[in-house]
Amino acid sequence: MEVVAGGVGVAEPAAAAAGEHAAKRRRVTAETAPAGARRAGGGVARRGRRRRVQADADAAAVQRLFQACRDVFRGPGTVPRPEEVQLLRAMLDRMKPEDVGLSPDLKFFRSRDAAQGTPTITHTTIYNCPNFSMVILFLPRNAVIPLHNHPGMTVFSKLLLGSMHIKSYDWVDPDSDPSVTSCSSQVDDQLRLAKLVVDDVFTAPCDTSVLYPTTGGNMHRFTAIAPCAILDILGPPYSIEEDRDCTYYTDIPYTQHSTADGTGDLNNVVQDQGCLAWLKEIDMPRELKMCSVHYGGPPISDK
Repeated sequence: MEVVAGGVGVAEPAAAAAGEHAAKRRRVTAETAPAGARRAGGGVARRGRRRRVQADADAAAVQRLFQACRDVFRGPGTVPRPEEVQLLRAMLDRMKPEDVGLSPDLKFFRSRDAAQGTPTITHTTIYNCPNFSMVILFLPRNAVIPLHNHPGMTVFSKLLLGSMHIKSYDWVDPDSDPSVTSCSSQVDDQLRLAKLVVDDVFTAPCDTSVLYPTTGGNMHRFTAIAPCAILDILGPPYSIEEDRDCTYYTDIPYTQHSTADGTGDLNNVVQDQGCLAWLKEIDMPRELKMCSVHYGGPPISDK
């Protein structure tokens, strides 16, 4: 290669000429390209605008839900009126995963492998105040939220993604002294009679479920059949200070224990003994593993 002063080879002028020819070819290509190709930049811009519009719509959905919750939940000791329950249920029925920043394409929901050992359940809080809380629960495949209660609470649950089995109970006589519907054996005096409300598999999209302080399956257990996300609205939320701590139970078939004298009336109330079970309070299961993560979906404004 010929070398000149400054160490620049003779290829430099050739490169400059080649650059001029390339620029001319780009101009010709742009002038002769199909109209659709020349509008590609505009298409990208329109797609960007559509994404922004969709993001605004997603944010609006969760914002409207928050505002409705603020109007509906009036604090401890209150239960939403039937028309308010219908309003919130209808709003939740229309909620999509994208409304809270989720997608079925996320790796968590595409996984078909069961976790090794006890799966960890993750939860994130969208909003929390003394009157209500909005949370999302993430259950990996085979994860279980043990049988637990919701004292004095009204809870709306919307399965956004995945599939899970729900088993729930209510007390046979929630207003009576627990000893009236308890087992006669002194050893089993912690057992209390409950009736089965739900024992079924749910797959998203599906209708929103609602439980109340004494009805609707206030004590329930979730088992993930496939990775799932559940949007829960609790009014009011759990509070140890206000005596709304979470109690865990184990359920025992009704036929395994006898009832106290005079419970023949109970058998008249619930004819199908297959729908009855004894519930016993237990400590929070040691195998239950839960962790909290920051909410990354569309933000809400409480102003």
